Amino acid sequence: MNDRQREYFRRKLLEWKEDILRETRETINNLQEDTSHHPDLTDRASSETERSLELRARDRQRKLINKINAALKRIEDGTYGYCEETGEPIGLKRLEARPIATLSIEAQERHERREKVYRDE
Repeated sequence: MNDRQREYFRRKLLEWKEDILRETRETINNLQEDTSHHPDLTDRASSETERSLELRARDRQRKLINKINAALKRIEDGTYGYCEETGEPIGLKRLEARPIATLSIEAQERHERREKVYRDE
């Protein structure tokens, strides 16, 4: 991977991270502003369900930010774009689709097959 490609992925990761942080700020603002009290139990349950789903989505995004930060660190230390398992380069198409990828397609498929075998037992 050349410097231009690394810079492309660094920018892509930083933009993704900023989008997530912006959405998180919006969620926090919405949750703070939504102090409505629903007299109807159905409305209240619906509101609580929506709030719960939103918080779960934000938790998943918090974990995603950790992965983005790890990818940015790999860019800095020169290990970005290489499979953690085999040391082989991860294809640019895979990185374009999943910039936080740490495994090549082949290694990821092996990992998923092992997971499936252990899950089925």
